[in-house]
Amino acid sequence: MDQAEKLRNVVKLKNQNNKPDARVITITSGKGGVGKSNVAVNLAVQMKKLGKRVIVFDADFGLANVEVMFGAVPKYNLSDLIYHGKSIADIIAEGPMGIGFISGGTGITALNDLTQDQVFYMVKCLGELDRLADVILIDTGAGISSHVMEFVMASPEVLLVSTPEPSSLTDSYSLLKALYLNPRFDRQSTQISVLANRAASADEGKALYDKLNSVVGQFLQGEIGYAGMIPQDAALEKAVRLQKTVSLNAPSSKSARAFEAVAAELLDCGQKPVSVSFGISKLFSDFWKQKN
Repeated sequence: MDQAEKLRNVVKLKNQNNKPDARVITITSGKGGVGKSNVAVNLAVQMKKLGKRVIVFDADFGLANVEVMFGAVPKYNLSDLIYHGKSIADIIAEGPMGIGFISGGTGITALNDLTQDQVFYMVKCLGELDRLADVILIDTGAGISSHVMEFVMASPEVLLVSTPEPSSLTDSYSLLKALYLNPRFDRQSTQISVLANRAASADEGKALYDKLNSVVGQFLQGEIGYAGMIPQDAALEKAVRLQKTVSLNAPSSKSARAFEAVAAELLDCGQKPVSVSFGISKLFSDFWKQKN
């Protein structure tokens, strides 16, 4: 039995409890500084308000933005699960409204060096998240590093955060180009949507999407979706300075209402038939196979 078959058996065994897999959405960006982590935590809050059990997986190694904005420092991270015998319950920290979050910590970079047994154990343990959450949001690092690309390629759904600045559009296209030209990327298994952040208007947000979708269609023969826009908003800027989520700090602000609309749209899309498989154990199984 080869490694891939063993991993498939781990995922299959986890799925025999007939509990639907959690919705897994990977949030990424072509460069840093576009508000990716802020998007992740605000979507988590809004999805929680809509009645979903949400866990944020912070895979942005070295920045720890999620814990800062949630105001809670995790006692353990993914490394403690892999190397120190901690359980999934041990490494889930609690943020506002009971939202759970997991810090990847050095466990993300250590994925390169895991033994087969450690990989199987990690995939099996992470499979428990599917019974603890309805939605799992993965906040990746920015850019086209190997870890970001592997997360994106393994993900059933990807939310690409971009701003209207020309440099952000260029970096977003660079990420999409690297993705589409990777021979291991299966475009039929990954749904990619763009979220326009810090847009001056709804028209500017839609124009951002139209530009990206046009070049993806023309040069990469692909198509991406549009998740919506988050407007430039003084209330959001203030919340960021206070290291808080605008959805809790200023719930009536235009940016908070926009996050609510995007969260509702994403969840509504989850009720429609899709051609991708969900589940966090499958994602990490596929992630590890991308590396080998």
